[in-house]
Amino acid sequence: MTAVLAGAVAACGGGGGGSSPTAPSGGGGGGTGPVGATVTITSTGTNSVTVNVGQSVAIVNNDSRTHNIASNPHPAHTDCPALNVGILSPGQSKTTAAFTAARTCGFHDHDDPGDSRWMAQVTVR
Repeated sequence: MTAVLAGAVAACGGGGGGSSPTAPSGGGGGGTGPVGATVTITSTGTNSVTVNVGQSVAIVNNDSRTHNIASNPHPAHTDCPALNVGILSPGQSKTTAAFTAARTCGFHDHDDPGDSRWMAQVTVR
């Protein structure tokens, strides 16, 4: 069963000075499991997806801008390291590491952490 998660899309300027940690790259260091859901970043809205323990999530960037996908909370990105897939260029996709425990995990665009259009949840059951 594949669910689609659509994250809203908008061009927005970066900004803000100072240094902050960068989003960890890769899917949290663990191996991938079978893909149980797909997150698609587009301009059509944001939904949640559900996967089983041991499954992964495919994240597809169908937006016209780059997104830097990271687990909550910002800027530590420690809640669900499997979601720390890092930078996705337009048209690119990455698969998370397999989720190892039942829980709800939030994620966001590290480069635009306050914009709810780039936030969503993965429920692991």
